[in-house]
Order: sequence, then structure tokens, then C-alpha cells
Amino acid sequence: MTSAPLPTTRWVKSSYSTDNGGSCVEWAPDHATTTGTVPVRDSKRPHGPVLMVSPTAFAGLITLARDTQL
Repeated sequence: MTSAPLPTTRWVKSSYSTDNGGSCVEWAPDHATTTGTVPVRDSKRPHGPVLMVSPTAFAGLITLARDTQL
């Protein structure tokens, strides 16, 4: 995990996130393509910590999100 901001990074909000304060997760696909590491953050805390995960770990998070009943 890093607390350093990723300047000029384009963040994409999860399709599972809502605009009314729901679970807001973002990732940076361009950074992932360039570096091979996927940054993930809470969109409500854009200057907060960023979780850096491998593409395999990120795929696991996506599978977990899709398979979980909320």
C-alpha cells in the first residue's frame, strides 16, 4: 500500500459503485498497463492510501465482487 499520490493518473470508478455515497472503488487501468501493478483506491478519499496489487490479485478481487451477494 502506498500513501503517495499517483500524479496524472486516470482513475475509473467500479460499475458496482453508486453516486449516492455507496461503495466507491476506483482503479487506474493506464497505470496497470504501463507498470504491471494495479492501483486501487477509495474514491471518497482521492488523496488517501492506494492499494497496489498484481493483475492476478486484482482479477481475484473482481471475481469476489461479482460472486458476493450484498
